[in-house]
Amino acid sequence: MEIRKLNTLRGLAALIVFLTHFSDITHWLDGALGGGAGAYGVMLFFLLSGFLMSYLYLDKDFATRSVKHYLVARFARVVPLYVLVVFASFALTKVGSDLLYHIPDHQALMGHLLFLYGDSVLWSIPPEVQFYFVFVLLWALAANRRGYIYLLIVGCLLLLFFTNFPRIYGDIYGVPYNQFTVLRSLPYFFIGVIFGLHYKTLTIPAYLKKHRFVFVLCLIPMMYPELSPITSDAKNRMWLSYEVLLVMSSVFFCVVFLVPDNNILLANKVGDFFGKISYSLYLLHMPVITFIHQFNWAVEIKLIVSFALSTAIAFVSFVCIEKPVADVVRRSAGMGNSIRPVGEGANTDRL
Repeated sequence: MEIRKLNTLRGLAALIVFLTHFSDITHWLDGALGGGAGAYGVMLFFLLSGFLMSYLYLDKDFATRSVKHYLVARFARVVPLYVLVVFASFALTKVGSDLLYHIPDHQALMGHLLFLYGDSVLWSIPPEVQFYFVFVLLWALAANRRGYIYLLIVGCLLLLFFTNFPRIYGDIYGVPYNQFTVLRSLPYFFIGVIFGLHYKTLTIPAYLKKHRFVFVLCLIPMMYPELSPITSDAKNRMWLSYEVLLVMSSVFFCVVFLVPDNNILLANKVGDFFGKISYSLYLLHMPVITFIHQFNWAVEIKLIVSFALSTAIAFVSFVCIEKPVADVVRRSAGMGNSIRPVGEGANTDRL
């Protein structure tokens, strides 16, 4: 069953990250859309990731073949482009250019390739990949003792809260690692898993399914540090605040469960397009913004050119790298294109 509105939600997440970084780099609107607010876009990505893994797989038999197909499908979409960007960044850095991302030596390269550390926007890929293996554990529990999933998730949330999200980072023989970014992202992945677990079985009364619930998305900019009416430290702690987790989870629940699937603001061709290219847009927009910012143009022109160029590059990346490489990986693993996630195309189960 297709959940088309998730495409637009993913595209919106990428747009949030883009606008935040543009605001931070150019100080557009006095930086009102910056201040780390791109975190809310990444939170949506992790919620979507947990939701779709759970929705697609937890009701399937936990068997070697199923797990293999799951891992191949996940890695085929996320890893190839990421690895290409990492190697390109390393090569460029070695010749004195930070056109992409700063990966200065072999130790930093290894940290990226082992999914232990990520520079700039690359930080979110290691948690995503590590969550793939966490999900295998949840899937194994769901085979016979699904209730243990809730116990495990609640236990982890409580542990993270009472340990104040342990700052586990450093390096091993010069190879950097940062498990703090994984731990702070884990609650969003878990909430997504719980929602996905119940999407097929939870009956929502017809009188609750209203198009007006789409406006719950307006709560996201209301949490931006420069725009928020909130006076607590939640607006600055973001990842470490369970208040933010509550708001983002509520927004996600309303959009997925309460907004009708045919909502014109969420189910449309523009949303399908940006959902399709969202991963490439997420990975490649920062170098574009940084490059365009060098020109002595009005900030509005920089915004238009940065967005247009980022979108064009993301589309080319999707067509020439993401999709064909993923298809090759699937065919090499003997899968063909048999596993197609819900939503537009085959890109809805990843960042």
